[in-house]
Amino acid sequence: MFSVRGLTRLSKSGYARCRWVYSSLGSNSSVPLLQHPTHFRSHLQPSHEVLGCRVIYSWVSSALSSVGQQAQYQSREEQIDPFSLVADELSLLANRLRSMVVAEVPKLASAAEYFFKMGVEGKRFRPTVLLLMATALNLPMPRQQPHDAAVDNLATELRVRQQCIAEITEMIHVASLLHDDVLDDADTRRGIGSLNYVMGNKLAVLAGDFLLSRACVALASLKNTEVVSLLAKVVEHLVTGETMQMTTSSDQRCSMDYYMQKTYYKTASLISNSCKSIALLAGQTSEVSVLAYDYGKNLGLAFQLIDDVLDFTGTSTSLGKGSLSDIRHGIVTAPILFAMEEFPELRDVVDEGFDNSANVDLALEYLGRSKGIERTRELAAKHASLASAAIDSFPENDDEDVQRSRRALVELTHRVINRTK
Repeated sequence: MFSVRGLTRLSKSGYARCRWVYSSLGSNSSVPLLQHPTHFRSHLQPSHEVLGCRVIYSWVSSALSSVGQQAQYQSREEQIDPFSLVADELSLLANRLRSMVVAEVPKLASAAEYFFKMGVEGKRFRPTVLLLMATALNLPMPRQQPHDAAVDNLATELRVRQQCIAEITEMIHVASLLHDDVLDDADTRRGIGSLNYVMGNKLAVLAGDFLLSRACVALASLKNTEVVSLLAKVVEHLVTGETMQMTTSSDQRCSMDYYMQKTYYKTASLISNSCKSIALLAGQTSEVSVLAYDYGKNLGLAFQLIDDVLDFTGTSTSLGKGSLSDIRHGIVTAPILFAMEEFPELRDVVDEGFDNSANVDLALEYLGRSKGIERTRELAAKHASLASAAIDSFPENDDEDVQRSRRALVELTHRVINRTK
């Protein structure tokens, strides 16, 4: 079995080579090039492409495979449960969030706290990632003596600021859900009636706006202009992604490039920029901050790709919302896009739209005959591997808590791609 250090060196080499391939292919190459964290080239090529790079996995597949197998073995051996590691902090955050969304107007208060009440907080996936990231990036602080009160105070202050990032992220996330449910005319969320269904569209929109305003107040309290800029950009991305989804042309709806960019904006931008914010507050270098960003980006993309699969394979009970909701709303996702590669005639069905239930049934028939579900899972797994490689490329640190949190972050990549709800 590799030592943790040996595994880290292996993954650093593979991850660095992966990034070098992106930058060295050249503008004249026939291989699409990832030029920017939010720039995704088309995946509509009959090859193992991830973010527009066909050759990366032929270079580093063995390294990533070893990384994944070793990390999985370690996580099983020690029975690491990422959520249990931060359970106490999650409870603290939940209580703080409930106090942060109190409003003077009772009706607004009831609406704003709707998804922060006990029992309907959701999985709290994003706060879990961010709290684990905070520990995984801990920097050793120089001490004048074994129990240096000043150093302990600094460490506590940093942790509170990083917890604040988790709170801000969750408020932005819930606000986006409230607004999305209005736009989608949804009637369920997290297994209960959606806020717009229970209290009406106007109050749901106002509640989302209220949560964003509270997030802005908390963000300003950090007094870090780079972090403020990052998370303000996230809100812009959420709006941009939703607008892209609402105003697509026929060609855009059938483009994997367009779909992946929209997915980054709607899902991956929040977690990636929040992870980067955690690293910046910890005083990490720009290189490490980018690794934190890359972890969040690839984890977010993998998460959404599996969401797309579950929309076809899950049940309304397991998902906490209606199954087949995307296609019934005319939203074309990765499984259908991959199926369209195998059956070009599916394009005609997509262009006609899915207002007619017969077109939904026909699209599902094509999907069932294709490898659309399988290829979407494969793409999600590749992004999960990239996320794991980013964690294993962090600077070496022998602290047990740091190592445990890093293994937990890797474990989360496995859970994301193997989840059923």
